[in-house]
Amino acid sequence: MTTATFAGPLRAGNTRAVLLVTALLALSAVVIAGGLTVGTKTLSPAQALSALIHPDGKLDSILVWTLRLPRSLAAFAGGAGLAVSGYLLQTLTRNPLAGPGLTGVSAGAVAPIVACFVFLPALSSIYYPIIGLIGGLGAASATFWIARGGNARPLHLALAGISVSLFLGAITTYILLLSGPQVPSLLFWLSGGFQGRSWPQLFQMLPWVIGGTLLALFSHRILQILSLSDQAAAGMGLNLAFWKPLLLLIAALPVAGVAPVAGPVAFVGLATPHIVRLLRPGGPAAAIVLNVALGGLMTVSADLVARTVALPKEIPVGIVTALIGGPIFVYLVQRRSLRFAGEA
Repeated sequence: MTTATFAGPLRAGNTRAVLLVTALLALSAVVIAGGLTVGTKTLSPAQALSALIHPDGKLDSILVWTLRLPRSLAAFAGGAGLAVSGYLLQTLTRNPLAGPGLTGVSAGAVAPIVACFVFLPALSSIYYPIIGLIGGLGAASATFWIARGGNARPLHLALAGISVSLFLGAITTYILLLSGPQVPSLLFWLSGGFQGRSWPQLFQMLPWVIGGTLLALFSHRILQILSLSDQAAAGMGLNLAFWKPLLLLIAALPVAGVAPVAGPVAFVGLATPHIVRLLRPGGPAAAIVLNVALGGLMTVSADLVARTVALPKEIPVGIVTALIGGPIFVYLVQRRSLRFAGEA
């Protein structure tokens, strides 16, 4: 499958999709630029621009290049990855309530990482994405198995995902009780946040997010078919036994990269695909790109609020995304907008 193959539907969405993505990316750039100026030490726009263009190793340059810019970029990348994961999971299950948190993927990624942090402190964090990927896939597989291989009704999948997430959450809580002085830092991480994240964490996350997004784009035709029904997909010759596990793996990749860096960031993977659906992107390829842009914008905006609203302290970005995403999700439910193409 070539680049032209998946670029076609994006062009078919044409001007509208391109304009929406451009506008969202422009807003993200404005938020990131604004984030360079605010913090414990406020910089004027001129100071921030000077430090950005001419880094000299002084305090302003350190604030911009070491603390604020990489953190904002990590927040954008994290939100983009979670949004793509949520979109894939909702399309794969045709369940409007599916997402990294509600299918067990996030809990499955977080629990073994916490266990390694507490019981294997000598283990390098470079292995955490692999550990998170295995845990996320295991939890998602358990969810599908409980819900009869993913062929059950959306309600069954939601209940199975909640059960798996609660079970893994209980294990994580028990591990926290054993962690002693590490509890405060682990609790902050478990609330979701990008505090202290810099270039190494961004570069650790990017391959997983970019890889998952590109694989999702290459699979756009499969996603288009799967959005109908399993029966229709099988009737069109789609090998469900191959594509469902593969798409589950692709959906888990961004979560595996984001979880070790930011923890479980709430609501981004659940709410963003619904908002994108309201924008009527015109096809899976355009929807994936819109999820990248909107998920990144939502998370980098939430991170900016999280680190400025309670200066000199900050709150976890997961709390902000939950406070913002919760009302949005309630609004969508009230509008009964949680439907897919082909649903009555």
